[in-house]
Amino acid sequence: MHWIPAIVAVAVVAWFVGTYNRLVRLRNQIRNAWHQIEVQLKRRHDLIPNLVEVVKDYMSYEQETLKRVIEARGAAISATGTAAQAKAENALSESLKSLFAVVESYPDLKADRNVASLQEELTGTENKISFARQYYNDSVMTYNNTIQSIPSNVIASVFDFSPSEYFAAGEEDKAVPKADLR
Repeated sequence: MHWIPAIVAVAVVAWFVGTYNRLVRLRNQIRNAWHQIEVQLKRRHDLIPNLVEVVKDYMSYEQETLKRVIEARGAAISATGTAAQAKAENALSESLKSLFAVVESYPDLKADRNVASLQEELTGTENKISFARQYYNDSVMTYNNTIQSIPSNVIASVFDFSPSEYFAAGEEDKAVPKADLR
């Protein structure tokens, strides 16, 4: 009967170590997922100046659109923190959508191989960003659920594991698009 307390103590220590290590793994998974987003965002940021350079000669009357893209890129590059980064990247996405809409009205520009290639690369990068954001948010959900659930929340509070922020869509992305079928 003297071994029962020893077994209980070993079980408690094993649970404690396992739970702590799981929290560390989940936190590191979030950090890794965030870095994957950053890699794709950097790729997008690097492609934008090339696209602007190619289209600016064709779009002499659309300088305001190009200016908005350049400003949005600058804001996205300098943003810090999940919420600020999400907001800046959403604004950049909107400015790129405007640019692509304008490109559609210039047949010569639309037919240009460099423009088509850059648009294709940006579209592929946008898809990768979308998948990276989804993975990041899934990782945040798993981590936040774990640190808020009993009994792992005890270890999380003792060792200051705090909730992570989601990479949220902007308000403009939440709005229901209006269809004009006229």
